[in-house]
Order: sequence, then structure tokens, then C-alpha cells
Amino acid sequence: MDSTEPAETEATESLPPPPPIIPPNVIPLKAEPNPIAELPRKITNAKPNRVPMARPGFGRKGNALPLLSNHFRVTPTKGDNYFFHYSVSLFYEDGKPIDGKGIGRRVIDRVHQTYDTELDGKEFAYDGEKSLFTIGALPQNNFEFTVVLEDTSSNRVPANGSPGGNDSPGEGDRKRLRRPYQSKTFKVEISYAAKIPMQSIANALRGNDTENSQEALRVLDIILRQHAAKQGCLLVRQSFFNNDPRNFTDLGGGVFGCRGFHSSFRPTQAGLSLNIDVSTTMIVKPGPVVDFLLANQNVRHPNDIDWLKAKRMLKNLRVKTKPSNMEFKIVGLSELPCNQQLFTLKLRNGNGNGDGEVKAVEVTVFEYFVNYRHIELSYSATLPCINVGKPKRPTYFPLELCALVSLQRYTKALSTLQRSALVEKSRQKPQERMGALTDALKTNNYDADPLLQACGVSINTHFTQVQARVLSAPKLKVGNGDDLFPRNGRWNFNNKRLVEPTKIERWVVVNFSARCDVRNLCRELVRCAEQKGMSIDPPFDVFEESPQMRRAPPTVRVEQMFEQIQSKLPGAPQFILCMIPDRKNSDIYGPWKKKNLSDFGVVTQCLAAPSKINDMYLTNVLLKINAKMGGLNTLLAVEQSPSMPLISKIPTIILGMDVSHGNPGQSDVPSIAAVVSSRQWPLISRYRATVRTQSPKVEMIDSLFKPISDEEDKGIIREALLDFYTTSGKRKPDQIIIFRDGVSESQFNQVLNIELNQIIEACKFLDQTWDPRFTVIVAQKNHHTKFFQTGSPDNVPPGTVVDNQVCHPRNNDFYMCPHAGMIGTTRPTHYHVLLDEIGFSPDDLQELVHSLSYVYQRSTTAISLVAPIRYAHLAAAQVSQFMKFEDMSETSSGHGGITSAGPVPVQELPALHKNVCNSMFFV
Repeated sequence: MDSTEPAETEATESLPPPPPIIPPNVIPLKAEPNPIAELPRKITNAKPNRVPMARPGFGRKGNALPLLSNHFRVTPTKGDNYFFHYSVSLFYEDGKPIDGKGIGRRVIDRVHQTYDTELDGKEFAYDGEKSLFTIGALPQNNFEFTVVLEDTSSNRVPANGSPGGNDSPGEGDRKRLRRPYQSKTFKVEISYAAKIPMQSIANALRGNDTENSQEALRVLDIILRQHAAKQGCLLVRQSFFNNDPRNFTDLGGGVFGCRGFHSSFRPTQAGLSLNIDVSTTMIVKPGPVVDFLLANQNVRHPNDIDWLKAKRMLKNLRVKTKPSNMEFKIVGLSELPCNQQLFTLKLRNGNGNGDGEVKAVEVTVFEYFVNYRHIELSYSATLPCINVGKPKRPTYFPLELCALVSLQRYTKALSTLQRSALVEKSRQKPQERMGALTDALKTNNYDADPLLQACGVSINTHFTQVQARVLSAPKLKVGNGDDLFPRNGRWNFNNKRLVEPTKIERWVVVNFSARCDVRNLCRELVRCAEQKGMSIDPPFDVFEESPQMRRAPPTVRVEQMFEQIQSKLPGAPQFILCMIPDRKNSDIYGPWKKKNLSDFGVVTQCLAAPSKINDMYLTNVLLKINAKMGGLNTLLAVEQSPSMPLISKIPTIILGMDVSHGNPGQSDVPSIAAVVSSRQWPLISRYRATVRTQSPKVEMIDSLFKPISDEEDKGIIREALLDFYTTSGKRKPDQIIIFRDGVSESQFNQVLNIELNQIIEACKFLDQTWDPRFTVIVAQKNHHTKFFQTGSPDNVPPGTVVDNQVCHPRNNDFYMCPHAGMIGTTRPTHYHVLLDEIGFSPDDLQELVHSLSYVYQRSTTAISLVAPIRYAHLAAAQVSQFMKFEDMSETSSGHGGITSAGPVPVQELPALHKNVCNSMFFV
């Protein structure tokens, strides 16, 4: 739930479709064959191999606005040379492959230093794993090298197994002293794999994207990564983070946000560009381990630390130990406290020449460090030790001698408070961000990189100029036929009525121990509703949770509340207002939603106790309630006319599709696929949702078409199509517009050739002769292109669209900022039109996308993403609360994954009740 607005949530009762909005003189047209659509159609026995379409032209509508973008022009590479790709294999001295990450760069650097002559003095671009690139060929195709590294101390343990070594080394240590202490030998095999013409980059800039051009651009990105690695940066894909405390910000819980930079080469219409942006990642708090644990568990004294949690949190983190300053990886904690944990210490009596009798004594770790190493320990005696050894050969250090190394990523899910802190502290105003990017370009000094020089690459230090256009906000319709004109991407309902208000006669309030004057809230809600045209009777009753139930499990509390409601109510209520005590992460929320939407079939709105009740707050609540109950808050004027190009005259369904995955580290949590679909054509403001589970981390939706017999399909698309048919005057959609979220460029072909094929098959399953036309659009928010106004501190205005200079040289893409960026720097949404059989002009398609950012029923602002996708996010997030996946055991059959017996089925979500399944329960 958002702290700035009423609780996110909810569901709505199934209502009969309203009378058709189509004026009596409008006869729906059948879509004619479109000469613009040249891509192959589906035929029964052969599936076409579709590729993203080329750009048909540029938009012209809107007021021109010159902007700057964080793309920096790159001179083309020398076209007559080649990148040579070599495969790299690394082994320990005994022939075992190196499995740990991080050491590869050091080994290859040593190869470069030691064998420079044999390698013709070639510079390497090494990806840190198995690929190495050079400009021009090496003298031969295969090499075998042996190199020695000193102080490779990640997990190298002294031979006597003692913690931290011993002043009198054992036999193994004495042998090793012939070369520098802790040195290690590695074998390196380098073999030719392929050659990539640099000319392919020029081909990509002409729109001829090939595997070679993608590989050539990857080499340039690897050069950037290597450049950052040599400066000691943490590398996270194409983002780089320096070890500078000025870039750290405390998010609480022992987690820091670390600010760095994203850099990547992009082919654009203006040529090759380097896209640089500010980036943030999470790292663990560097410094003493005990300080991290106290912050992570929010306790004040080491004796209060939960050591089971601590063990899970610390595993695989790296520490430096005093007094040697050596670095190790944590493998666990000791079973016993430092002053009780014993180990066998080997002592040699003699004259110091290595002669004499070896004596084994049992000592505690505490005794060893205090009495033998003469290190004073102030608080570690009663605490577990850090184990940095092997599973069967532990090596212990007292806690206070261990400090966490800086720049270690924190990959676990952030708490709600940490996430809020990250968002707040990562914000930068446009001018501040531009200054940071300019500084980054100077600091990185890419022009001095020998490999980039050898490629002939030079990077301009000026922001790329682009010509943007600002589209006019669409006119909205509210109640009584009034017009509403948004200004700066916003509008309000002062003295306005909802366009289709609902009537609520039988409803109740439940209060799960929230501190709130519930009856006053209800009175104010009824009053405000009347002003907006809604008719809400006073609540039938208010059900307060008994104080003794507050500590009961959430499901028990929910069941008990429903028993109260059913014992006092003559029949099911139309609507339930639910007060919950916590604004964030209430454990009541999931069970309550499941009970209402799946079991009971009742619309519900959850609210945290408001700090103040005013008309703005009440209006926000009413917008959600009205939409859930089957009403509409606003309409686009072109919906009511109806006069939307290509949509108003031909039955058209709009789909929003998204897949959400479990939090980082939750590899067994099923992914949630959500598809929302428009209903009651020619409206594009009313939607329903279908949500399904699928295998963890799988991005392609696998349940769009699910035939279980020759007559029955249990897939998502069939549900959407049948609902459209029944709510749109028994018309099948001749046009299907698909908005897909959450996929990268590398997955575009899968969307076109896997998901779209499933949708086509679902249509054919209903009617073999049915041949609708498709438009497929992917929306991306996770990119690094930003726009800035020249000479202005403000964000770009709402309605800004860019389809030139920094867009793809061939493909049909554009950037849009429909919303007003009030804080930080506006992030545009990047839309990729993969297929357009319907035949939109660039202007019409951009206007459609812009308009769909104004039909989001739960707010009075334009949103950054089209509403169907935002609804898919909401539906997936809400229904995922029905099931507590984290409680499933490791061996549960509900887990998705692959076993020797094949894929393991995922646990299905409980079905929505028939009373609410067609409602906008998710708003």
C-alpha cells in the first residue's frame, strides 16, 4: 500500500453490462486487409518467423521542443579490422577448473604481464569469465600458460588448520615458503573461437542488425567493464560503482545504497552513442561484522543477535581479518562461543630451525588469540566465531577481528522502509543529474583507454540534441456531460461528478484493531460520495475485532471476522470497507483479500487508519470503490463520441500483459502472469484481469492457450475473448492490441513467435475462420535514457514524445513521458512496436499510447505507463498475496523447477469468485 494514498487493493461484484455506448447510427465495420501489413499471417500448418517491424515513419503532431539526452556521440570504429574472440579456461595447479568468480581478471592480468612478448603485445578485452577479445589476431590459435599469483587468500588455509595461521608454520607451510607466502599456481588455456568484423557495427547503424553486430557492440561494452574493473569498481552488468564513501547512503538494516554509473554503447539513428546514466545498487555496510549484524537485526547489544539469521546473512560475504589484513570468504559460524570452541593446535618444540618434537594441544579460539597471538579481545569471548575454512576443515576468527570488505552487493529483498529510503535518496533533479553525468564522463576518461583507442573509438562530451514533440492532453468526460481539461498532466474532481457513479445500499465496515474514528470516517465518506454523484447508504454495521484476537494468526483473525459478519447479516453485503492497522505489509491483507475475492465474492477496500481525513483523501478512496463496484470515474471524450482512429469503428480489444517474479533470492517462488483485457467496446477505460502462476523466473507467459480437450481451452485469452464478446454486443474483436511489459530486446522474437502464436491459436480454437489483426507493443521502464530541457531546471512537460536521434536505427520505437515528473528526473517509457497489422500511422499510435495513460481509474493524474500494463502489475501483486509462497517447504510439489523426472508443477492460484472475476478488483 502506498503511504501517500489509500490502501492498494480490492475487487468488485459482477454487474450486468451497461447499455451499448455506440450511437445508434454507428455500424461496426469488419477489418479489411491492410496493405501496410506486409508481415506473414498465420496459416494453419506453418507458423511464420516474425521479426520486429521497421519504422514506417515519424510522428508530426504536437508542439516542437528541443531537448538534450544522456547519449554521447561516438565516432565509428575502424571498419577494416576484426575483433578476435578467444575462449578462456582456467585451472588450479592440480588441473581442477576454477569455479570461484573474481580471480579470473587477476589471472589474465598476470598472463598479460608475464607473456606479453609471446602475445605480440596485444591488449585484452576480458569479460571476467570465459571470453577474451583482441583487436587483430594473436600469433597462434592455441596457448597454454602457467602463472603464479601471490596472496590469493580467498579461502587458502594454513596447513595446521589453526585460526589465522601460526608463528611456527607446519610442514606444508615450510614447503610453501620457498616462494612468496600464500602464492598459487594457475594454468590458463586460450583458444581461438571466432572473428567479428568491426564493419558489422556500421551495418547495425544502417539498421542491418546481425549476430555479428551484437557481438561487436558486446566487445565494446566489455572494454568499458574492464576499464571500470581496473579502477577497482564493483561491476553489476553495465553499471560500475566506485569505493567512495561519498557515494554511500544508509538505507537502514545494515544496507547502503551505492551510487555509480551505467555505461553502454547503443546503435541509434544519429549513429553509435554511449548511454551514460546514474545508477544505484545495494551493498552491505562495510566495517566491523558486529556493527553490520546489530544494524541488520535492529538490536543494540551483540547478546541480542539471532545467530541463525546472522549465519544466513553472512554466508559467502568477504571479510578482512586483523592483524594480517588478509581477505577470506565466510562459510559459516562456529557451533560454540569463542571461549568454548576448541581446535587442535600443533606446537613444535626445538631451537627454531624446524627441528624438534611436534606436540598437539587442544585450545579454545579465544585462548589461542589472547595467549599465543597476544591480541586483546574485548567482546568476542561469548559470541560465535567467523568460520572461513573448508566444510570439513574449519578456520575460526573471533568476531571482532573481522571487518566486512566494501562494495559487496546486498541481493536480498529490501524491506518497505528500505525501499522508500532508496527511492528518496536516489532522486536527483534534472540539472543535478546532468552535472553528475558530465563529471562521470570526465572521471572515466574513456579516450585514454588503449583498447578504445585501438578501435578508433572517440566519445563526444556533449549531450545529444533531440527534437521532441509535446502532445496535447486528451479531453476527459465526467458526470452530467461536463468536460474536464487536464493541466500539467493533472485534474481534480472539485465540483465535478463521476461519469458513471455506482449505488451502494448494503455494506459493512470491519476494523482489525486500527486506531481510527470509524463512524466519523463513514459519515465523511457518504457525504463526499454524494457530492461526486455516488449514492452510498450508511453502513449496515461496524464490526470491531475483539482485543484478544490481535495476537492470533492472520487467517484465524479473518475467519473470526467473517463469522461475525455472517451471524449478523441477512445476506452477503455488496461491499466491505476494511480498516487494517499497518499501512505497509499488513499480514491481514493477503488472507482478507483471498477470503473476499476467492471464497466469498465480495468487493472490498482496505484502508490504513488515515492521519487526517479531508476531501482529497476521501475522493481517492471513492475513485477506487466506484471502479471496483462497476462504475467509471472519467472517460476520454473520444470514447464517448466515439472517434478513436481505427478503434471506434472496428471491434478492438486491448490486452495488457505482465509477469512478476519473486524477490531476489526467492528462486522457488512461482512467477505470476497477469493479463488484463478491455471490455464493453468501444470503451478503452474498463478492464478485467486473469492471473495465473507459472514456473519461477520464466518470462514468457505459458497459459495464454491451454487446450485440455478438442472442445475445451482453459487458457487466459479464451476468458478475455468470451468476456469481450458478451460485453460488446456479441461482437468478436477483429483487432487485438497487445501491450507487453517486462521483456528485453533479446526476448522480442519470443513475444512475436511464442506468445503471439498462442494468442492466434486461442482465436482459431474458438473459430477456425476468425482472423483478427494484431498490433504488438512492448513497454520498457528499465532503461537508462533520460531527457533534459535546455536551460531549464524543470523536467520535460507531460505529453513529451521522442522518436528520433536516440531511437533505434531501424525498428519502430519511441519514448514517451505522459506524466508530470514532480520529483527527481522523469523516466520516459520506451515503447517498441514489434508488429502492426492494424496499420496505425505513427501519430495515431502515439496518441493512443498517450490517451491510455489518462484512463487509469484510481488517480487524477496521467501515469507514466499505459493503464492496461499498470493494471496487470496491480492484479498480479494483489492475487499473489493470496498465497504465502515463502511458507512452502523445499520439497513441496508446489515448487516449479526441473528435476530428473521433468518439470515440477507450480501451485495454482485459487480462482476468483464468479461475482468478482469480471470486476476491476485490482484498482
